[in-house]
Amino acid sequence: MQSICQDLLDEYQALAALCDTLTPNEWQQPTAFYAWSAWDEIAHLCYFDETGLQSATDAEGFNQAALPLAKRLYEGEPISAIARERYAHLDGPALLAHWRGLHQALVQALSKLDVKDRLPWYGPPMSARSFASARLMETWAHGQDIWDVVQRKRPATARLKHIAHLGVSTFKWTFVNRQLPVPEVLPHVVLSAPDGDTWTWNDASDSHSVHGSAEDFCLLVTQRRHLNDTGLHYVGEDVQQWLLMAQCFAGPPADGPMAGVRV
Repeated sequence: MQSICQDLLDEYQALAALCDTLTPNEWQQPTAFYAWSAWDEIAHLCYFDETGLQSATDAEGFNQAALPLAKRLYEGEPISAIARERYAHLDGPALLAHWRGLHQALVQALSKLDVKDRLPWYGPPMSARSFASARLMETWAHGQDIWDVVQRKRPATARLKHIAHLGVSTFKWTFVNRQLPVPEVLPHVVLSAPDGDTWTWNDASDSHSVHGSAEDFCLLVTQRRHLNDTGLHYVGEDVQQWLLMAQCFAGPPADGPMAGVRV
């Protein structure tokens, strides 16, 4: 767990460092993600890092607390409103300080677990490794919204491999989640890493494949960019169908931005 926990902590710290530079206006400026502000983005991460810490340290308490949250969401209350309610007393810098304490505690708790230990979550339980990877992906994705709204370019890192792996691993689930037939052939995914290395998944194929940068692929599967606004190259109708609806995060089917909206 030490390696993935260090990567998770590094991802948290990278986003926190960006947020340290935000002006009061930038904290409240709407992003391209459902018009959430940077404050909303951090509040969202903070909320689920808080419940994640409870899951890692008090499974029974987490399960009890998850029930009323599920009821509120089922009744149509948006998660953004729930997070705003929880942290309404904190301005941006205060929220950031609170989040730092939470995510540091979460990483510390996760580092004490075995990679195969199971954590309760909203849905099926997750292994500690998968949970850490999912938190890294969530942090990176919501962080992208903030990087975009302040119009700065985020340096790509090797931590993208965790997100890319989630993107490839959820190929079948993306179809199942939309109640669509699952293609029989898995796509051959070949991505160029930030350091010039090459990451590959699945068997080589001339008829079902994706090639491009790891960053573009991660932006796509987290639904922060439309396929047409990436440099990804693909072969196969099934592959195109997947890339147009790829979703590496849990929950009901979601649609990413339209072409040209987030460039």
